[in-house]
Amino acid sequence: MNTKIAIGSDHAGFCTKEKIKEFLTKKGYEVEDFGTHSEQSVDYPDYAHPVAAAVEKDMNIKGVLVCGSGVGVCITANKHKLIRAALCWNTEIAELSRKHNDANIVCIPARFITVELAENIVDVFLNTDFEGGRHANRVKKICI
Repeated sequence: MNTKIAIGSDHAGFCTKEKIKEFLTKKGYEVEDFGTHSEQSVDYPDYAHPVAAAVEKDMNIKGVLVCGSGVGVCITANKHKLIRAALCWNTEIAELSRKHNDANIVCIPARFITVELAENIVDVFLNTDFEGGRHANRVKKICI
C-alpha cells in the first residue's frame, strides 16, 4: 500500500475534503493538503493543478480532488499529461477506474454523495490495483 496522498478541493468540497483527510489519516496515510482551507469561494483550478502536479511528479502517489460536481477538478487535473483523473460517484466506478484505466486521481462530487460514500469511494480507489494486460495498451494510447 502506498501511503502518500495528495488532496485538494474548492469551497464546495471543503467539508467533504476535511472528512476524507481525517478518514485517510486514521487509516495511516500521509496526506498532503493543497487546500482550500475554508468554505470561502475560490477557483477550483488553483487547487486541482497543484494536486495533479504532485501526482505527476511522483507517480507513486495518488490524488483526491473534491468539488461540488467533481467535474471542474476532473477536467482541470486531466490537462496534465500524465494524469488520469476519474469522476467517481460510486464504488464500482472507482474500482473500474483503477482496474481498467489506471486512474491516479479520484474526483469526488461533494454536492451529490454522502461523506460516507465519498470515503468508501476513496478507500476502494486506493486499494484497487491496475489490471494491466489489454488495458495497459489502451492506457498507453491516452496521451497525445
